Amino acid sequence: MIKSNRGLVSKFAVVCMGAAFFLSAHADAQVVKVDAVSVSDAYTRATMPGQQVAGGFMKIDNKGNAQDQLLAASSPLAGEVQLHEMAMEGNVMKMRQVKDIAVPANGSVELKPGGFHLMFINLKGPFVAGETVPVKLKFAKAGDVEVKFPVNAPGATRH
Repeated sequence: MIKSNRGLVSKFAVVCMGAAFFLSAHADAQVVKVDAVSVSDAYTRATMPGQQVAGGFMKIDNKGNAQDQLLAASSPLAGEVQLHEMAMEGNVMKMRQVKDIAVPANGSVELKPGGFHLMFINLKGPFVAGETVPVKLKFAKAGDVEVKFPVNAPGATRH
């Protein structure tokens, strides 16, 4: 009597495919460090054709003894990139552009949905899941920092 290994082989294939997906989904994860500032967990979300705006999110750490500020951002894939904040005013959530985002000495700031974030405006094409968006961040002390923002599926909250 010969036993089939099909069940074992298919389970092995599922495990291998899951591992490959996990590794590929995290292959673009990066930490970019310039002076005392490091940027990690950067991502944006896929957009629909014709959509003109998208958000950008990341964590910024400052290991220095002096506060730094994120002053500006730019990307060749957007006409403009603004620094934004969402905050409650009474019972209404409002979004507004800010002139800078403080990164405290020996601390960090997280740009995330519902708080500080980048706003990509006048997109030059859709952001496609699996691709990356090049972004140049300008800090007061650390200077320019080049970061690639992986594009996640719509609704994804982390890379």
